[in-house]
Formats: sequence, C-alpha cells, structure tokens
Amino acid sequence: MIALLLAVGGLAACSSSDTPPEVAEGEEHIPCALAGATELKPVCAVERVVRGGVLTLVVRHPDGGFRRFDVQTDGSGLAPSDGADAIVARLGEDRMEVTLGTDRYLFPVTMKSHDPR
Repeated sequence: MIALLLAVGGLAACSSSDTPPEVAEGEEHIPCALAGATELKPVCAVERVVRGGVLTLVVRHPDGGFRRFDVQTDGSGLAPSDGADAIVARLGEDRMEVTLGTDRYLFPVTMKSHDPR
C-alpha cells in the first residue's frame, strides 16, 4: 500500500514538471501574445546574438518555442531569420509591435535622429 502511494506521488511530480513555465527563461523579457492570444504579457525572453556581423534577436517562448529576427541595418526594423513568414510591424514612439503568424511581440526601440550634416 505504501509503495503504491509513493509511486502515485512520483507520477504526480512527473506530470507537473511537464507543464511549461509561465515565463521563458532568460534575463530580458518583452511582452508577447502567442498562438493568437489577445493580451500581451512580458513572458518572452530575448537574447542578442551576433553572427557574421548580423545582429539577431532570439525570442524564446515559455513553452520552449522560439523565433529569430535579424535587425536590419538600414533602420527598417526586423526581418525573420528563416524568411518563412512575412512580418507585419507597427512602429510607435518607443516600441515596435511585430506580428509573425499568430504571434505578436512588443520590442522596445530607440529612435535615432537623422542628422543630414
């Protein structure tokens, strides 16, 4: 009887560890709405990676999924690294909302002044 209870307790522990975390692992987080969700929540982690002179933002989802975006050097914003889906971007005063498929992300941005001198 005791062995059976311990086994059931062990199964319950395994089941709870299969639940994805509410927030993706990482130091910096941005608001995101995944899989068609309407509310943006700061649960996606962002990592910056530079390869071959290209800055790529890796956005990690709480369930382990991720998206990669290349930062465009011409100031046009972001492009998906894999090029599979088109991005829809809306630029605000200090943020850019990016939609890719059914996922939305809100990135902080810094506007550079254009000095024609």
